[in-house]
Amino acid sequence: MAKARFWTIFTALAALACAGLWFYPQLQQRIGLSAFETGRSANAEPVPDAAPTVVEAVPVRVETVVDELQAVGTLRPDEAVTVAPEIAGRIERIAFREGQKVAAGDVLVELDTAIMRAELAKSRSDLTLARANHQRSVTLAREGMAAQRTRDESLAALQTAEAAVALAEARLQKMTIRAPLSGVIGLRSVSIGAYVVPGQAIVELAAVDPLKLEFRVPELALLSLRQGQPLRVTVDALPGRSFEGTIYAIDPIVDPGGRAIRMRARIPNPAGELSPGLFARVSLIVDRRENAVLVPESAVFAQGGQHYVYRIVHRHARLTGIELGTRRPGLVEVRSGLDRDQLVVSAGHQQLRDGERVEILAPGAGA
Repeated sequence: MAKARFWTIFTALAALACAGLWFYPQLQQRIGLSAFETGRSANAEPVPDAAPTVVEAVPVRVETVVDELQAVGTLRPDEAVTVAPEIAGRIERIAFREGQKVAAGDVLVELDTAIMRAELAKSRSDLTLARANHQRSVTLAREGMAAQRTRDESLAALQTAEAAVALAEARLQKMTIRAPLSGVIGLRSVSIGAYVVPGQAIVELAAVDPLKLEFRVPELALLSLRQGQPLRVTVDALPGRSFEGTIYAIDPIVDPGGRAIRMRARIPNPAGELSPGLFARVSLIVDRRENAVLVPESAVFAQGGQHYVYRIVHRHARLTGIELGTRRPGLVEVRSGLDRDQLVVSAGHQQLRDGERVEILAPGAGA
């Protein structure tokens, strides 16, 4: 039993010795190769830097920038009235042409005055008689031949007759309808010979120079607007044209439904090119900044909710966070993060990383 155990242990030791004799040269070879490679790496020349990234770059622009508020509104006459009679009567003459310009006080319509003239003549006759009666009463009262009451009654009759004459004269004057203001006549609603009653519309009269512009702006713009502020107006009916105006009234009450403020402006219209009722587009300058910094829109990109550009510093790209302002076609204002006399990457920033070397091409040279 002990002899069998001896031979088992002997056989195992012999196997281990054979394995060691076989693995030892392999291990030496591997160690030497590793040392050789390590030495070669340590003594080798450094690998050259990567090639620079080709980009297009432009200097920032420094210009004056204005912030504009856009709104829409409607043109209205500066003043407008409906011409109507105050006295009933039959139209005897129409003294205007539709679309005609008239001045305040011009005769527009005359009504038949035959009855009014007769009433005035009667009132004047009654006045003459009342004066004579009153003069006689005064004389008799002075001589003691008439009572004071008689004189007072004659005075009252005289005053009534005078009032009747004044009323008849006023009614006669009202038979001639005059323009209450200067403006342009619209389309008439009556014809000669028609019988009209008080308040019946005859024609519209509108003052069109200047015109009123009514528009609304968001309540957030209230602090940027003031009376006397200039604005520019365009209308679809006159493409390519613009008209200047001035704000003259700001409603002190904000509309709670639309959170907007109603405003009015005056638009000079000496040539009569604009008409009341036209839809108008309004542009107001609410801020103006001198020496503002602008860059191409293509230079700006967003990461994580922040806007960035790459500045060129000693031929290396530097990632720079910026705050944007007003936009123009192809350009955007940079409120902070950039200064004048700096160069920004305008094309090719998609492959860039912060700190990389760059080779600069003029804009369009890589096309």
